[in-house]
Amino acid sequence: MIRTADLDALPVREALPALVSALDSHGTAVLCAPPGTGKTTLVPLVLAGLVGGGPRRKVIVAEPRRIAARAAARRMAWLLGEQVGGPVGFTVRGERVAGPGTVVEVVTTGVLLQRLQRDQELEGVDVVVLDECHERHLDADTVAAFLLDVRETLRPELRLVAASATTDAAGWAQVLGHGRAGGAPVVEAAGVSYPVETVWAPPARPVRPPHGMRVDPAQLAHVASVVRRALAERSGDVLCFLPGVGEIARVAGQLGGVEAEVLQLHGRAPAAVQDAALSARPHRRVILSTSVAESSLTVPGVRVVVDSGLAREPRVDHARGLGALATVRASRAAGRQRAGRAGREAPGTVYRCWSEAEDGRLPAFPSPEIRIADLAQFALQAACWGDPDAAGLALLDPPPAGAMAAAREVLIAVGAVDPAGAVTPRGQRMARLGLHPRMARALLDGSDRLGPRRAAEIVALLSEEPPREYGDDLAAAWRRARAGGDAYAARWRAEAKRLERAAAAGNRGARAEALTDDAAAGLVAALAFPERVAKAKGEGAFLMASGTAAELGEASGLRSAPWVAVAIADRGPHSASARVRLAAAVDEDTARAAARHLLASGEEVRWEDGDLVARAAERLGAIALAVRPLKNPDPALVRAALLDGLRGDGLGLLRWSADARALRDRLGFLHRTLGGGWPDVQDEALLERADDWLEPELSRARRRADLGRIDAGQALNRLLPWATGEAARLDELAPERIEVPSGSRIRVDYSAEHGHGQPVLAVKLQELFGLAETPKVAGVPVLVHLLSPAGRPAAVTADLASFWQGGYRAVRAELRGRYPRHPWPEDPATAAPTRHTNARLRRQQ
Repeated sequence: MIRTADLDALPVREALPALVSALDSHGTAVLCAPPGTGKTTLVPLVLAGLVGGGPRRKVIVAEPRRIAARAAARRMAWLLGEQVGGPVGFTVRGERVAGPGTVVEVVTTGVLLQRLQRDQELEGVDVVVLDECHERHLDADTVAAFLLDVRETLRPELRLVAASATTDAAGWAQVLGHGRAGGAPVVEAAGVSYPVETVWAPPARPVRPPHGMRVDPAQLAHVASVVRRALAERSGDVLCFLPGVGEIARVAGQLGGVEAEVLQLHGRAPAAVQDAALSARPHRRVILSTSVAESSLTVPGVRVVVDSGLAREPRVDHARGLGALATVRASRAAGRQRAGRAGREAPGTVYRCWSEAEDGRLPAFPSPEIRIADLAQFALQAACWGDPDAAGLALLDPPPAGAMAAAREVLIAVGAVDPAGAVTPRGQRMARLGLHPRMARALLDGSDRLGPRRAAEIVALLSEEPPREYGDDLAAAWRRARAGGDAYAARWRAEAKRLERAAAAGNRGARAEALTDDAAAGLVAALAFPERVAKAKGEGAFLMASGTAAELGEASGLRSAPWVAVAIADRGPHSASARVRLAAAVDEDTARAAARHLLASGEEVRWEDGDLVARAAERLGAIALAVRPLKNPDPALVRAALLDGLRGDGLGLLRWSADARALRDRLGFLHRTLGGGWPDVQDEALLERADDWLEPELSRARRRADLGRIDAGQALNRLLPWATGEAARLDELAPERIEVPSGSRIRVDYSAEHGHGQPVLAVKLQELFGLAETPKVAGVPVLVHLLSPAGRPAAVTADLASFWQGGYRAVRAELRGRYPRHPWPEDPATAAPTRHTNARLRRQQ
């Protein structure tokens, strides 16, 4: 029996006429409705004609998560008074509950992607609802782009709804209204929400910010204490948001003894736990949840939200091939979604585990996955769709060029696309497996060597990281999963069976090799991550083919292995080495075979570690397999390498005498002052003109020591403007020394470090008596550093006449008492210059 009262109570009902009208007239629409309004449950039922008396249509609802797909199907079936698998069913990876009479089918976006690749027209489907599109998951963006392509080219009658829990709909309206002025219609549904009080609850002491997957234990302890505080201060169930399964387990372990049932809600949780969290209970509960409960799921009974302020986002280091989830600060938009869960049924409270001042510095929205994630799987989907560059797809954000280039390299390496980017038959088969291309390569090639079952079991381990207690040895983790009875082992067995069936369907029937578990695990890991095969550099320290250093934990049984294949690793923001979390021992032959596209051999002449190195080398990426010195390297390569050394380590590698440095300063001054033919002697300019001043010595050099024998001053003379005759005026325009009134010849400092680039004349004050004008070089007044009789700085001036009239009095008053044996005339402009004391002057008279 249809539960009419429950259906009528859903607030989205008021927006349904506008939504149906928008679809009738435009074919696409954006529905903005807060969580709990019924956008996920009532809307599909109405569009399918199961409720409201409309025409019967086949509706597909795409959800970003398996847990949300199952929950939505169960809720819709309950509203109809039916069992799941009747009018409403669901399909997620590895599980399908639907039948011939299913009219509304809830699927994950990944499942819908696979269907679109098999059947671009989606035959028999009338409406597609993309739920939670505000979360900007990569699969959802891709599905939307493919569906819009289908509407434009094959099925203009296919209806498409983008359902968002936020009101930030402008981007989706523009994309769905492709080519239409104003975009697709936006229909808004008002939610029933109650006031939510905000309590700012930052830690009493600073905690370390998250990096990689790590969260400071002090932060988790603080979250647990805030949950206890919320239980004491407020009534109702408590919903606590944490970034991942590990953090949920650790906080749950710190809530022992609370007077409430503690439930852990996440995508890996058993169905019974999920049901318990999503159903009302007579007793008090604490639900520790990932972001799945932000908008995808409605948890009844919640009056209090405790928000850790943390979330997980995909990250990838394209240069080194290390990609994983990272813990980040949740956006303000996510914070609003989370807080809203406390006001769904009655006034509530949100405890935010950060300060109000911090809140304004948080990002406004989460980053779209397409901007930050590994795009190899997306690039393969686009290639299978016939658009390898994704240039013709209607995407809210274009994929970053660097990420797409890195993805293309991966796809070429695993044989999924050809060098032009076109998908290969092997790539089409990989795409149908529903795996990352790396895993697909490991499954297909591993099946040929090991048989489908063993290859599938290892790939299933790589697809979902085993629990920490399984250890970092992939082979040992494999054995533990086979014998295990925990929740992870159950999921692993189901996924391994699915992959075994998929691999067996196209297996060439080759006879499986009788490899040990350790060798088999190493083979599959190397096939999945060929650039992460790593050679030992020392106990527990390795160098991966990608060039990244890697370290195993102190307790790892793999520390003494000569080679490993690294399956999972992360690297802190300031760490030079990756920390290995899962790896397998391999031998060199396996590493060579798996990463054969990285094999290279040839002559290497380069500047390395401060000197020239010339060798013949065979390498596996960055790993040296065999090296021997070159006796007679190519002179052109030697010269280029020495220039690299000069660029990297500086021109200080040459021999710079004091006179050479002074000449460089003089030339630099003339270039800045007069320009013309006087050379630029900055490092970059000198390196650019190496042919003009470092030859023939540079071409004769063979090592660093030879560079140190090149007289830089003699070489610089080659750059003087000899052709115009100006070179002969060097001593006139920029003399090394200036004769002062005392008769002394004082060296001029032309280095640009002083003043504003003016030449500096440092001279004892008494030696300038009688000099009315400041000396000039190339028309520029020098900056006079006036020194005391002891040679210490006394004053600085660029206008000597003004100094005699004004500043001199103060200097005279200060120094006359300190140096009474030296002359301090009242009128220095007319006094006789001297280098001597008063007594010496009297003897000379």
